[in-house]
Amino acid sequence: MDERMPEPPTEWEYTLQVPHDPLAPAIARATVKLVLDRHGLPELADTAVLLTSELLTNSCRYAPGPASVRLKWADKRLRGSVWDTGPLLPRPATYPAPEADGGRGLVLVELCSSAWGSFALGRETGGAHGKVVWFELLADVPAGMAA
Repeated sequence: MDERMPEPPTEWEYTLQVPHDPLAPAIARATVKLVLDRHGLPELADTAVLLTSELLTNSCRYAPGPASVRLKWADKRLRGSVWDTGPLLPRPATYPAPEADGGRGLVLVELCSSAWGSFALGRETGGAHGKVVWFELLADVPAGMAA
């Protein structure tokens, strides 16, 4: 009898649904770290945790309803995204004054990601509404890793 574990998938996707709750960003940070560590991508974990936290914190601050966090790994690329019920797309990142209390989240997303963006979801589609804000991180990992 062969008791070896099956080979993990080379592509995967996780979704975490969270209520409109101030604890959601902390729960998402822990989840993102766990997923990336378990999939052999610890070098992406700190950045992915930071960017996910920024996007979900904005969601909790500006959107009225629940949210979801999605992580998708394919082709040595991690895409993180946050869906929420807020109708307004984020403005392009602008550098706040040094004394400003906020406004640095999207600057961090822009500086730390390979790419980022957002798109609206309309009620006319009959499905989800709101928006999705996403980021991508590229990994240079040996073949067979990060499965």
